[in-house]
Amino acid sequence: MTSAATVHSLWTTAADAPKKIPSPHIEYGQLSPTLIVLGAAVLAILVEAFLPRRLRHPVQLMVTTVGLAAAFAAVVALAAGGYGTDKAHPAAMGAVAVDGPALFLQGTVLLVALVAAFTFGERRLDPAAHGRPVDSFAAQPAAVPGGEAERAAVKAGWTTTEVFPLMLFAVAGMLVFPAADDLLTLFVALEVFSLPLYVLCALARRQRLLSQEAAVKYFLLGAFASAFLLFGIALLYGYAGTVTYSGIADVVNGTVRTVDPVLAQTMGNDALLLIGGAMVLMGLLFKVGAVPFHMWTPDVYQGAPTPVTGFMAAATKVAAFGALLRLLYVVLPGMRWDWRPVMWGVAILTMLFGAVVAVTQTDVKRLLAYSSVAHAGFILSGVVATRPDGVSSVLFYLAAYSFVTLGAFAVVTLVRDAGGEATQLSKWAGLGRRSPLVAAVFAVFLLAFAGIPLTSGFAGKFAVFKAAAQGGAVPLVIVGVVSSAIAAFFYIRVIVLMFFNEPKEGGPSVAVPSFLTSTAIGVGVVVTLVLGVAPQYFLNLAGQAGVFVR
Repeated sequence: MTSAATVHSLWTTAADAPKKIPSPHIEYGQLSPTLIVLGAAVLAILVEAFLPRRLRHPVQLMVTTVGLAAAFAAVVALAAGGYGTDKAHPAAMGAVAVDGPALFLQGTVLLVALVAAFTFGERRLDPAAHGRPVDSFAAQPAAVPGGEAERAAVKAGWTTTEVFPLMLFAVAGMLVFPAADDLLTLFVALEVFSLPLYVLCALARRQRLLSQEAAVKYFLLGAFASAFLLFGIALLYGYAGTVTYSGIADVVNGTVRTVDPVLAQTMGNDALLLIGGAMVLMGLLFKVGAVPFHMWTPDVYQGAPTPVTGFMAAATKVAAFGALLRLLYVVLPGMRWDWRPVMWGVAILTMLFGAVVAVTQTDVKRLLAYSSVAHAGFILSGVVATRPDGVSSVLFYLAAYSFVTLGAFAVVTLVRDAGGEATQLSKWAGLGRRSPLVAAVFAVFLLAFAGIPLTSGFAGKFAVFKAAAQGGAVPLVIVGVVSSAIAAFFYIRVIVLMFFNEPKEGGPSVAVPSFLTSTAIGVGVVVTLVLGVAPQYFLNLAGQAGVFVR
């Protein structure tokens, strides 16, 4: 009877209280890069719905490039306004951080996406089907591969222009992911950029079954990783009574001021902290492709349409490493002695495994996939430095690596035979004699991957290894140098294959790209050489952007 009265009094008290819901305070100007990209994505959907099919491709390409360029201009304006330094603060009621690392990584993602959009729009590499130009994407993705509906779609000259809004939504998620300042925002951003990527991986015009298999693998393994991340978030909430980064960091450091009585019994339980932190870390390591969470990388890189592979390999790594840095440096700096040994082990395994297994690969895209695994290990050596120059070196490496990767995959789209892209390494024999310019450009990218001086790869590796050595991780640097030497072997092997082997009869030809792909490759070469020859300005820029807001 008493309990019923208590419940009744609660209801009446709630009814008597004034119904005031505080309105959220959102700094729209400081969130403008993400909002511009989302606006462009919504506009692209309307274009897809209302424009005639023949107009969609040029309009979608224009909407995408203008939207990404405008968002990049907004990032530059925020950085010029001091939001990367003295005005850095958590925005959107603490959900998103506006600080130096966030703006640097957002600018990198937007530039990468802008260049990748050119490879998405390329329509001159494949021979025209029934008199109409085609691109890298399936005419009707929902149709059974090789079925009647797909043949009819090809004959009608359909092209999959919905790849552009999908790409924009993925970019929007990638902009929020490294800037997320609470765990729920992190999870929502992860899903926003992952789901469009799952779809994009299934849209290859050629090798449709391989493409769909890649998408299913990526989706299933990504769902497992997301589940681990979400369970880790629940445990960290049980530990700290909050999902905000600063709130969890306060509980870890023992500086929490107010304690929720409901959570008082679980707060400070180290088992929840260790298990929850490990699970969130697993979800992020999956996205960066670190061993042992790398198993999706080679299959997805090989099966996805090559423009999507280039975009995903570059932009996803930038966003995921940004989120990983913020988690370790803002949320868990007080647990440094717990997570550093684990990250040491992951970095060593990732560097060695990626380099050794890449030596055995016979497919260019799989080789680049294992190469990306090794590079994830190199970047992790900068992450474990736990120093300010560790952050800045990782930011610089991500910017340098992303453009090399994008350029390399753009070159892969040019080497073709009757079945489409010729990705078997044996078919690349003598490519330097048939098309010396394309082979020379690809050689520049391979030398940058290997870390040869006067390329961006050398400057990036030198920066992360120096930060790691100064942070007390000298053994890690030694393993990194050994891994780089192993990796250099298979990069140089491909260069020897292209320039010093005789071309085979009936080998692949090099397609003449349009202005779009030529621009993407040209940007990759210029960035690779500029960051290699004169890296100091960009290292300073990364250094200025290397301080997280807490």
